[in-house]
Amino acid sequence: MPWKTAVEEILSKKSGIEVSILSTSAVAGGSINDTYQIQTTSGTFFVKKNIASRYPKMFETEAKGLTVLAEAREIEVPEIVAHGSSDDESFLVLNFIQSSAKQLGFWENFGQKLAELHKHTQDDFGLDHDNYIGSLKQSNRFHEKWTDFFREERLEAQLKLARDNGRTDRETTASFGRFYRKLEEIFPEEPPALLHGDLWGGNFMVNEKGCAVIIDPAVYYGHREMDLAMSQLFGGFSPELYEAYHHTYPLEKGWQQRMDYCNLYPLMVHVNLFGGSYLASVKRILAKF
Repeated sequence: MPWKTAVEEILSKKSGIEVSILSTSAVAGGSINDTYQIQTTSGTFFVKKNIASRYPKMFETEAKGLTVLAEAREIEVPEIVAHGSSDDESFLVLNFIQSSAKQLGFWENFGQKLAELHKHTQDDFGLDHDNYIGSLKQSNRFHEKWTDFFREERLEAQLKLARDNGRTDRETTASFGRFYRKLEEIFPEEPPALLHGDLWGGNFMVNEKGCAVIIDPAVYYGHREMDLAMSQLFGGFSPELYEAYHHTYPLEKGWQQRMDYCNLYPLMVHVNLFGGSYLASVKRILAKF
């Protein structure tokens, strides 16, 4: 069954009336998935699709992550309409977000809401299911301590993948070992925070009200500085966001210096996805160890 037919059937069952797709147009910006705006007889939707066997449960876990963020009731996320599969194609259907201009005080509001999101906590670092960051699997096995979680489920997992694929060297592996021995000194103890998990400039939108909507999450409970560091890695966020965040949920002293250490994880993800200059950035951060 073609994916469009499967989507029509799901939408029809969900709404209780027969729904037909009137038009489909590709949406730019998706580097992993095929993305579309679909016009139907019951409204406009956003669809992501990919090969199910290549990325098992990718959209199922994304829907779970969006649900966790939505239930926090802090920052807006796309509404999940449906997810499913047909033949070897899996898909996720979301409400279509009509972009608009930022409202007055957009960054202050975004920073405050991000801080409030990070106040949501649980006993351990991790999540009750694994998911994806980009197209890579992300392990969220629970740990009592952030340093153990960061080392084992984030850095070591990516370092092993890079070694297996010939994308790193012995020198970098040794540098990570020296870095691990300093982790307890580097990170202040904090409760697990509910994180977006992949908060860069391409993963938020401005909705028709002029407010922030966060998309494409890699959700878990971790150290809150991880989201802030990722937001600085590729730019796209205003200083006003960090000021509002710090006013709402003050950061521990020295947080600016820890941003590079937090970003070792997304940088290693990029080493494994793209190679190139990202390993040089990792080596630069680890050089002092």
